Amino acid sequence: MLSDPVFFDGRVLFLTEDPEGIRRQLAGEDLAPDQALPLRDQISTDEITPAFICYHYDEKLGDFPYLGLKCGEAFPVKEGSVRAGGFAVSVAGKRRGKGSSREASPYAEWCAGIRLVIAESFERIYRQNCQNLGLLASTDFGLIPRIRRGEAIPLSEFTAGLDPVTAEIVRRGGLFAYNAARMKGEVKPLLPAHEPRPMTYAEKLLARHAVVDAAAGQVGLPAVAPGDGLFVQADWRFSHEYVTPMAASFLEKALGPDAVLRDPASILAFRDHLTFLRHSMKAEHRALGLLAVAEGLKPAQEAFCAKHGIRLHGELADGSGSEGICHALMAERYALPGQVVVGTDSHTPHAGALGCLAFGVGTTDIANAWVTGDVRVTVPPTLRVRLDGRLRPGVSAKDLVLHLLAQPLIREGGAIGHVIEYQGEALRDLDTDERATLTNMAAEIGGFTGLIAPDAETVRFVKERRGVEITLESWMCGDEGAEYAHTLEVDCAALGPMLARPGDPGNGVALADLDGAVPIHIAYLGSCTGGKREDLRRAYEVVQAAAAEGRRVPEGVRFFVQCGSEDVRRHAEEQGWLAAFEAVGAVVLGSSCGACINAGPGVSTRPDEVTISAINRNFPGRSGPGQMWLASPATVAASALAGCIAEAEA
Repeated sequence: MLSDPVFFDGRVLFLTEDPEGIRRQLAGEDLAPDQALPLRDQISTDEITPAFICYHYDEKLGDFPYLGLKCGEAFPVKEGSVRAGGFAVSVAGKRRGKGSSREASPYAEWCAGIRLVIAESFERIYRQNCQNLGLLASTDFGLIPRIRRGEAIPLSEFTAGLDPVTAEIVRRGGLFAYNAARMKGEVKPLLPAHEPRPMTYAEKLLARHAVVDAAAGQVGLPAVAPGDGLFVQADWRFSHEYVTPMAASFLEKALGPDAVLRDPASILAFRDHLTFLRHSMKAEHRALGLLAVAEGLKPAQEAFCAKHGIRLHGELADGSGSEGICHALMAERYALPGQVVVGTDSHTPHAGALGCLAFGVGTTDIANAWVTGDVRVTVPPTLRVRLDGRLRPGVSAKDLVLHLLAQPLIREGGAIGHVIEYQGEALRDLDTDERATLTNMAAEIGGFTGLIAPDAETVRFVKERRGVEITLESWMCGDEGAEYAHTLEVDCAALGPMLARPGDPGNGVALADLDGAVPIHIAYLGSCTGGKREDLRRAYEVVQAAAAEGRRVPEGVRFFVQCGSEDVRRHAEEQGWLAAFEAVGAVVLGSSCGACINAGPGVSTRPDEVTISAINRNFPGRSGPGQMWLASPATVAASALAGCIAEAEA
């Protein structure tokens, strides 16, 4: 149990927009709160721990928190400087911890001595990871002067407003301690007791999977409501190579080397993020020995999977890529309507396009889920997005979600922790691949997950990809009268191609409103968001039309095409799409996350390079030091051939 009250023995670090203010604090000066304004908003986990830092998964991470923090045009935090500064509290603005689910970020803060993070608002996974690790989190800025006066803070101030399960996890100092007590019967989650009520589809999924009695295997409640704390049984649990070794390390530290995993047949592992790292790692990172550190993740993952009988979708034998990105393979081969799917990546909601509840979890969550078979959830509210009207020709799901990300409600964090449920007429224009773009990028919206109730298109997709006939059940939709926290109406007929300016996926702008030509150096078509069959088909149509006119990728532009899975690559090859891309000068790569995680061809190498990309996020440093614009696959292809950002002809 954590001590109560809590005493914070250390300094307060304000993550301010002013790089000089950061440097002054790291040099030993303490700033008054008003001197630190404005605080940095929307600090991503890519900035807290850049991808190359996450090759480490032990206490070494404490040398690196905020290494990628961009303040103005500077990166003021250096290796070891936070740990050396003696800080116990770290303070930021809105939407702290957005983006990746990497628990390496709060773990790095913890290892550097931080014991409390304060922000105006937090992203859902980041805050949950903090709670799981025992790192306290608060939105109360009034704590700062009290801590500086040496006042001990009652633990109740950090549990107020939390559901009973989460509050007890905080009191016990983390999820491992809580679950150890739960498995011994020392603590039993208080189950919600509601009269039957109309429920959203997400609430129905959670109610049906709610753990009533773990020892007896009893699952299912008649009703749940937003705010309820639950453990829910997972149909699938998966991790990728960035997380598997760290989770295995946490598990062994907590339960010893003989821990037994529950139902290994429903656990999957993927090596998909770093299969092309050798081709893109910067010389200075190689000089630091980081390539060897990164390559050590592979045997660590393989050994864990072999020990426990876990299926590992790994690298191809010839070294040309991976079997596929975890999200792509989960949708193509595994996830089904009505299931619960959890994975160690913020883009796990990709599979929500099939009508399952798929959501991202952190390292501690997955390590516990390996043993218990369940994960803890605070039932989220639901944001309903009504897609009214029909999309114009040439307008895709990526354009739609970039439009949503620019809306004030979402941009300002109004959808944090919500289920994003898509409904409406325009879904008829979107096959499951396109729908997966909408649910996948619930991560950028800040949502708990993205979800679409299954329909005839879902049945068609599963039959096409797996040769399996499925039957939908009548409960697989929201009830009449279900409560929604908000409803966003989108006039789809009014939408055209969209872009997101460099720096954040929420920097949306209509392509038609772009001021002047924007020359590009790199065009990248790939990732879980942009490497699906339908993504490649739409880009192929652009390329085919250009080839007929004798146009090719101009000199000075590099165009990369990377499939999301080998299943997609084989289909694209059979259709002649890959040959068409190569004929106009594109480089076709094997399946992998690659440049999306700054680990493969397609990354920028200089700050002045401009990339247009079909990936899901463009936070500073996400895919190299250059300026990255986000766009649809068709726009990426059109821009590659034009040498500047250009609209594809409808």
